[in-house]
Amino acid sequence: MIRKAFVIQARPGLAAEYQRRHNPIWPELAAALKQHGVSNYSIFLRADTGEMFGYLEVADETVFQKLGENDACRRWWRYMTEVLVSERADSPKAKEEMLGEIFHLD
Repeated sequence: MIRKAFVIQARPGLAAEYQRRHNPIWPELAAALKQHGVSNYSIFLRADTGEMFGYLEVADETVFQKLGENDACRRWWRYMTEVLVSERADSPKAKEEMLGEIFHLD
């Protein structure tokens, strides 16, 4: 299992809307995530700043990388750019900073 972590940022005042959009996520997106080997996926919010930390596990990096080709995933990314900070106004996906693992304890 490959552990992955990232940081994203809600636009000012939109963290609650981000959370609302995840409860629940679209069924077709949940299915796509599972089909691409994603499990144990959580997102945590730092309420005072709108910063979020995401953690997920993937079975196979090659299969996971194909998730971005999925229509439901691309539509979800675009939908979420309304509430998340992006690199540019026309970005197809919000700015996501991947984190490197430095410690793990089973």
